[in-house]
Amino acid sequence: MGNAHLHSIHVHPVKAVRGLAPREAVVEPWGLAGDRRWVLIDDGGKVVTQRQQPRLALAAAELQPDGGVRLSAPGMEPLTVPVPRPSGTVPAELFRDKVDAVPAEDEAAHAWCSAYLGIGVRLAYMDDPATRRPVDPEYARPGETVSFADGFPLLLTTTASLAALNALIAQGDHAEEGPLPMNRFRPSVVVAGTDAWAEDNWSRLAIGEVSFRVAKTCGRCVVTTTDQGTGERGREPLYSLGRHRRLGGKLVFGQNLVPLSGGTIRVGDPVRILEQIRPEVRARGGNRPGRPGVGLV
Repeated sequence: MGNAHLHSIHVHPVKAVRGLAPREAVVEPWGLAGDRRWVLIDDGGKVVTQRQQPRLALAAAELQPDGGVRLSAPGMEPLTVPVPRPSGTVPAELFRDKVDAVPAEDEAAHAWCSAYLGIGVRLAYMDDPATRRPVDPEYARPGETVSFADGFPLLLTTTASLAALNALIAQGDHAEEGPLPMNRFRPSVVVAGTDAWAEDNWSRLAIGEVSFRVAKTCGRCVVTTTDQGTGERGREPLYSLGRHRRLGGKLVFGQNLVPLSGGTIRVGDPVRILEQIRPEVRARGGNRPGRPGVGLV
C-alpha cells in the first residue's frame, strides 16, 4: 500500500451523461464540486438514467465556470445552459427519494434533451445540495447530504480490482466482451498501487489531505453492461460479478465514500488507509448491504 495514489478523477455534471476527467477537484460535503448537480426528469417526475436510456452514454456535458453546462450529443447542435435563478422547484424521484430541483429556465434546454432521447424530459438543477437530499439514513451520519448521485457523495474504484475482474471475464463465458474500461463503473476517484480487492477492507482513508469514510460496498446495476462509447449493452461485468463478487444479493464493485473533511484532491496524491474494517465485520462481507444497484450512475 505504500505506493497507493490517486490515478484519476471523474466528474459528471449531468447525471447519466459522459463525464470529465480533471486533474484536480474540490471535495464538498455532498461530492466533487460540479458532480451530478444536473438531472433529467421524465413526464412522471422520475429521474432518467442510462438504466432506461443507454443513449445517454453518448451525450456529454462540459461544466461552465458558473456551474452551468454545455451539452453535446450525436446529431445535435451544442447548447449551453446556465444555472437557473432561484424560482419554483419540481419534484424529482430518485429511488425512494423525492428531491426538489430547479428546472432550466430556457425551454430550449428541455426541448434539446427531449429531442435527443425521443421522450419528454426536463433538465433540472440541484440548487442547494446542503439541504435538498440526505444520504440514506441507514448508512448516514447526521447532516450528511448528497447530490443526484444514486446514494452517496463519491464512488471509489481501483485499477487492481478492475484488472482482476477483467481476468475473470477473460476466463468466463463472455470473454469476447473484455477487457472492460473503468468508465463502465462511472467512479468519482480511481486509486492505483493497491492489491486487487484491497478496498473491501477499508473503513477510513485519506486522498492527499482530504479524509473519507467508507459508507458501504457498491452494488452494481445494468448500467455497467453499457458500452460508454456506443450505448450498446452486453452481459459483462454483471455475469462475472455474479459468479465471483456476490454479497447479500448484490453484485459488488467499488466502495461508496462520504467526505469527512474538505479540500482539493489532485491526480497523483498519495492514498493512505487510516482504518480497516474490523474482522467480525469483514466476515459479514465488509459493510451492511444496501438496496441493489446503488452507486453514482
